Amino acid sequence: MERQIDLNEISDGRLYGLSDMVRADCGGCAGCSACCSGMGRSVVLDPLDMHRLAEGTGVGAETLLTENLELNVVDGIVLPNLKMTGVGERCTFLDQNGRCTVHSFRPGICRIFPLGRLYENGSFQYFLQVRECRKTNRAKIRVKKWIDMPEAEKYDAYISRWHYFLKKLSRIVREDTEGILSRNLSMYVLKEFYLTPYDRNGDFYAQIEKRIGKAEAVFGISHS
Repeated sequence: MERQIDLNEISDGRLYGLSDMVRADCGGCAGCSACCSGMGRSVVLDPLDMHRLAEGTGVGAETLLTENLELNVVDGIVLPNLKMTGVGERCTFLDQNGRCTVHSFRPGICRIFPLGRLYENGSFQYFLQVRECRKTNRAKIRVKKWIDMPEAEKYDAYISRWHYFLKKLSRIVREDTEGILSRNLSMYVLKEFYLTPYDRNGDFYAQIEKRIGKAEAVFGISHS
C-alpha cells in the first residue's frame, strides 16, 4: 500500500539501510500493544507473510482468511490484511494480555515497525516514523537486527521485487476500463501467490520469483 507522504513531517529526516543504526528498539514492547490496535486495513500481507503465518499457526491460508485475515482492495488489487475486531479494534492475533501470539513469524509491516519503507528508483530504504510508536525511550539498534529476518538481504530484495511487481499489476487495472481483466487478475494473484502452498523445504525466494515470472508472462509485463 503506497501513501503520499512528506517525510519531513513524519520522520527524523534520515533514510536507513540494513547496516545502519536506528532508534527503533522498544525493549520488547513491555506492557504496550498500541500498534496492534486500530490499524484498520493498513497491515497488508505479502506472500511470505501468508506463508509464514500458515506454517507457524499450522492452520493453512484458507482458514486464516476466514478467521484472522480479511480481503480488501489495495491500489485496484484484492489483497489480504490483518483483521481488527472487537472493542478497540484489536488484531485477532493478540491474546487477552495484549501480547502477540504469532510474534516469531509476524508479518513484515509489524516486524519493521516503527520503521517504514520509502520506495524509489526500483528499490527502497527504511525511514523512522517518529510519531507512530508510543514508546519514548527507544534504544538504538541495527536495522537488520531489528527486522530479525533470516537472509535479510534476500528478504529486502524480495520485498522490492514484490512491490514493483504489484505496481505493474495496478497499472494494468487502471487501464482496464471494463473491469473484466481486473477481476481475473485479483483472483490469479490470490490463488497463485497466497493460497497455493510453497514447498516448506525449498527456497521460498526462488519459488516466488518463478511465480512472479510466470505471472509477468501471463499478463504481458516485463521485468525491468
